[in-house]
Amino acid sequence: MKKINGAGIAFIVIGLLVSCQSLGKDLFINTSEGKRRANLAELERAVVALDNPESPSDIRQNIAAARKTITEMEKESAADTEYTAALAAFSGRLSLLEGKSSDALRDLRRAHSLSPGNIQERILAIRLERDTQKRLEIIDRELKLEGPAANNTGAALLQIERGRTLMDLLRFSEAAGAFDTAFAGDLDSIYRETYRVYREKAWELRDTGSGTDTIDIMTKPDITWKDFITLAKKETQVLRFITAGRDMSEAEIFRNLQDRSFIPYTQDAALSEWPAAGPDMNEKVTRAGAAWLLWRLYAENRADRGLLSRYSARYASRPNQRSPIADIHVLSPFFDSILGCVESEFMSLPDGKNFNPGELVRPAEILAGIKKIN
Repeated sequence: MKKINGAGIAFIVIGLLVSCQSLGKDLFINTSEGKRRANLAELERAVVALDNPESPSDIRQNIAAARKTITEMEKESAADTEYTAALAAFSGRLSLLEGKSSDALRDLRRAHSLSPGNIQERILAIRLERDTQKRLEIIDRELKLEGPAANNTGAALLQIERGRTLMDLLRFSEAAGAFDTAFAGDLDSIYRETYRVYREKAWELRDTGSGTDTIDIMTKPDITWKDFITLAKKETQVLRFITAGRDMSEAEIFRNLQDRSFIPYTQDAALSEWPAAGPDMNEKVTRAGAAWLLWRLYAENRADRGLLSRYSARYASRPNQRSPIADIHVLSPFFDSILGCVESEFMSLPDGKNFNPGELVRPAEILAGIKKIN
């Protein structure tokens, strides 16, 4: 075995020291770049969160904070043009939120000059397009170039923009599909947290037509008897036994439904006797009231009035009259309607046990129930 003399050992030691210094320098560069990337990711999260309509915080304050962050990050003398382009694109997003389109356009040009094709620059360009149909065409072209969204962050982000644009075009079913495709892709969790609201609204509205009346009602947190009738009239045929194809007003239909006891005099499921005064067309509908009308519409469309007493007659013959729904007594006038709607899946038990009859009903639940009857 060949021995290594002192000079050789010294050479090896020096070589190791040089290698360590070189490695240390490389680690420093990588750490610096990693820090910039981490900062950019945090900035992205802050900017994206501003799109959340449910955010309770002061949007102006958050925009100001994001702008300050961009200014500080731009001071870093990074040679990475893609990094700097992303900063410019995020600045443009903030300008759009502030209603400063000209500033956003300036940021877009800067981002494009630094790194053409940067995904954040492309998203800014999409959002600057005011014509909704043209915006969709731009997105679809970009998606063809990008490929599938499953393992591609860029494609997933473009699908989010597609979902937003389709909602503007009132194409809710397609919008729901776009959000689902995006959420299945490679995305930071902030995108799911922020655009979950849009996705849920798209799913709620996916079965509606594009009529202004329907859209206006579906965006409300609750519904009146008049709204209920409008949805039934515009979106289904369940009221043909009253209208016979005629264009009757909501007020006329309401009076007809009231005369035939399709509208309950009270929506209090605990009462066993009707009050003297009848309901108002603009009264908000509770879950109990909705079940009452839905079940009668179902019985009418099935030409089977026996459905209106099916469950109470069955339970009356039992020695132990215990309701299968915890908060609805078998002697309640609403028992048949509620149990029928739950069993037929027109409505559901929110917690699996209780119906919550006094809660106001959501438009999406009403429309889904009517369409199952139709």
